[in-house]
Amino acid sequence: MPRVISGTAKGRKLYTVPGEGTRPITDRVKEALYDILGVDIFGATMLDLFAGTGGVGIEALSRGADFVRFVEWGRQAAAVVRKNLEHCRLNDPRRTEVLQMDAFALLKREPDRAFDYVYIAPPQYHGLWKKALLMLDEKPDWLAPDGWVIVQIHPREYEALDLRNFAEIDRRDYGNTRLVFYERIAEGK
Repeated sequence: MPRVISGTAKGRKLYTVPGEGTRPITDRVKEALYDILGVDIFGATMLDLFAGTGGVGIEALSRGADFVRFVEWGRQAAAVVRKNLEHCRLNDPRRTEVLQMDAFALLKREPDRAFDYVYIAPPQYHGLWKKALLMLDEKPDWLAPDGWVIVQIHPREYEALDLRNFAEIDRRDYGNTRLVFYERIAEGK
């Protein structure tokens, strides 16, 4: 059962979505991710696309992130995100927002804020990560100028993409999970 690894909700077990449709991030990958992000998560904002159980964003909040917007299309999964936020005592409406909607519908909109981190972890093997990243590339103001987009995929899904506004800066494999990190390209480069 997934759990919160560190911070104010450390040790709390997270509820999961019944069935095979949602694959929570493993504790090993989550710990590696937050080792990379380090103290930069404190005071940061995150857009958690395809939020699933909410484990990535909840970990960010537990470690001191200021705000996380969870976007999850599935009704049952969105309810689990809300339940996990309440269970972890992190359901402060000033710090969290759970949107039950299609992530692509959100990305079509004009950005209403710039996030320090955009986390993309869609269902595997459908090319959804590429679609989301290419849509972000069209509207890069979803990401703060010094922010990162982080994609969680199976290593076999990976391919280099031709992006105008983002550059890949790192790629790490943890068994059957690959994290790919992108940053914004400064204008004029």
